[in-house]
Amino acid sequence: MDFDDDARLDASQVQDARGGGGGFGGGRGLAVGGGGGLGVLGLVLYLIFGGGGSGVDPSQLGPGTGSSGSGSTSTSDLATRCRTGADADRYQDCRILGVVNSVQKYWSGEFRAAGSRYTSAPTRLFENATSTGCGSASSDVGPFYCPADDTVYIDLGFFQDLTTRFGAEGGPFAEAYVVAHEYGHHTQDLLGTSEKVQRSGGSTGATSGSVRLELQADCYAGAWAANAVSTGFLSSLTSTDIRQGLDAASAVGDDRIQEQSSGRVDPESWTHGSSAQRQKWFLTGYRSKDPAGCDTFSGGI
Repeated sequence: MDFDDDARLDASQVQDARGGGGGFGGGRGLAVGGGGGLGVLGLVLYLIFGGGGSGVDPSQLGPGTGSSGSGSTSTSDLATRCRTGADADRYQDCRILGVVNSVQKYWSGEFRAAGSRYTSAPTRLFENATSTGCGSASSDVGPFYCPADDTVYIDLGFFQDLTTRFGAEGGPFAEAYVVAHEYGHHTQDLLGTSEKVQRSGGSTGATSGSVRLELQADCYAGAWAANAVSTGFLSSLTSTDIRQGLDAASAVGDDRIQEQSSGRVDPESWTHGSSAQRQKWFLTGYRSKDPAGCDTFSGGI
């Protein structure tokens, strides 16, 4: 994944709260519960449905139980250091900023083409723990989107865990896939899709609304990837980049996580979809280049 060296980054879209604390302690890592679920890549579902066997304490994450933020939230350092696409190629946090800029420019164009308006959402970088509009959260939950304050939360240490604990290849585009997936949830929130799933109930199971919502976010990530260069922030994506994204999607499939954590696969407790499903829907978005092709709610998945 290569950024256009001359692309101008907009640091206002990323808040840097690293080092600011967040209300309770806890080291990095991902909590895997008895049901084999994982609080990563779409934690919005745990916030909506209240847990689902993820190993995350719902009382810590329920909407409205926390503040809108904590710690030292600033964009000044990022604005000074992350100015261009060349900086995004050089530094991880600048790269995340560049991806956020690209993803949001893509969705802004899609909404505009549909006669609507996209509302931008910030990404907040934190370490160890943070307070959010959805409650307190530690790094254990992984990257997530909070609909209560329309913010994506990421502890950058997760990307190391993705490789060391979950066996993903990693790489710059694995990170980009995660970011794009979370903004897929923001898009679902704007379109009212998340609310419809919440009303329908059924938070777990291989064909549940929660799984379909997650797979649609994967598909949306693929649609962005297919159009990423046209946003002007990236100069190229390669087959290696797409492989990294697919590998990351596979690493966080419910079946793979359950097999690694307990040695058994229980589709009835799934909340995010299998490795094969996550790869399938990322590729569906990537090949169609159109989010309209991301209907995971009709027919089989």
